[in-house]
Amino acid sequence: MTGLPSPATLARLTAVVGEAHAISNPALMDGYMREWRQIWQGRSPLVLRPGSTEEVSRILAIANETRTAIVPQSGNTGLCGGQIPTDAGTEVVLSLDRMTRILDVDPADNTITVEAGAILKSVQDAAAAVDRLFPLSLASEGSCRIGGNLSTNAGGLNVIAYGNTRDLCLGLEVVLADGEVWNGLKRLRKDNTGYDLRDLFIGAEGTLGIITKAVMKLVPRPRSWETGFIAVPSPQAAVSLLSLAQDMSGRRVTGFELIADIALQFAIRHMAVRQPLASPSPWYVLAELSDPVPGTLARLLEHAMEQGLVSDAVIAQSDSQRAELWAARELISEAQKPEGGSIKHDVSVPVSKVPAFLREADEAVSRLMPGARFVSFGHLGDGNIHYNVSQPVGMDKAKFLAMWNEMNDAVFEVVARFHGSISAEHGIGRLKAYRMPAIKSPVELRMMRDLKKMFDPNHILNPGRVLPE
Repeated sequence: MTGLPSPATLARLTAVVGEAHAISNPALMDGYMREWRQIWQGRSPLVLRPGSTEEVSRILAIANETRTAIVPQSGNTGLCGGQIPTDAGTEVVLSLDRMTRILDVDPADNTITVEAGAILKSVQDAAAAVDRLFPLSLASEGSCRIGGNLSTNAGGLNVIAYGNTRDLCLGLEVVLADGEVWNGLKRLRKDNTGYDLRDLFIGAEGTLGIITKAVMKLVPRPRSWETGFIAVPSPQAAVSLLSLAQDMSGRRVTGFELIADIALQFAIRHMAVRQPLASPSPWYVLAELSDPVPGTLARLLEHAMEQGLVSDAVIAQSDSQRAELWAARELISEAQKPEGGSIKHDVSVPVSKVPAFLREADEAVSRLMPGARFVSFGHLGDGNIHYNVSQPVGMDKAKFLAMWNEMNDAVFEVVARFHGSISAEHGIGRLKAYRMPAIKSPVELRMMRDLKKMFDPNHILNPGRVLPE
């Protein structure tokens, strides 16, 4: 068990990074102690901001020796509390916000090598500078960092074509709990020499080791896009439209977002988003094709209208119009704040089951809380729906949020019936760790606990995250 670090231990840790990069003043630590939704807040005796892998290694060696708990933090955009220390005040935060270098960009190999603190937008820009695309794209890309993206296996807007962050990673450098450094920074597309150690650390949320560098994949940069905001009568029509789009253009479908009308109306009301279509629809799809045969989206919509799948649509005619349509989707998360409390669910089910899931989840939540507002949106192309519930109009926010676990129970029961996942792209963190015994088999849990014990025998790396204590 770890406890409050002694003054001597804190002094040793501070000496590794220097006093200029060790923060102990509570006022200066505040930004590291809370996340943007203000749901998770904690306390810490020290925030360390190392500038190199060597410093991370020395920190962990000391922490392992002294049984000091370490909470790795990247961009602090996580939504499940995994990057925030507990309010016990015993955990030291290790922030990678100084390790931001782009180390190598190789357009011939289609790779980019970066430090884990590199901001996602900086990685995208470095790829664009050599006429390549780094396809990971999130609403928080201006502040989230590659280490956090890897540690939670982030998904985002382009998963349907390019996969999750795991699929975009070729190699890692990782500092283990005892301070030893594993250099797995390979750029190989094929390597069958035994166990794939890289994948153990992706999605592990810093519980097995701290990612310090990564080799990520690049792809050819699209030369053109066709982007449409499309009115559909139902989620089932959206699923049929997705199938038709893939039949007509295959892997050129790079974005396919489902949006409930209430989610769009929140963005219009609070984020200065313009109504894309002349009249409202119960549901919308934001679809994007990359490098299509010109006119493919228009032909797709024509066929879809003939089949009754689409009632109206607008196709972007410029880059600015394309950006405006995407803004209507990307601002939905922020637009929910002025509407009061919001209980979040980041879930996935098979694509074909999304309509039934939405229907049954709405019914379950309505029984629990009449008047609840269903702000559903997300990545229909990979079955990942952000099933968010806003408080009934006029209800007390605190009373509503006190129902968080009970509402999660109701929604997750529906997810289980469809053999889905209660965490599609946001991770487990502290929020869902206690649920792991209910969603993992005894065999799975035993293997996970054995891995944790092997990699982190003194239980210093992000304790209580992913696996319950």
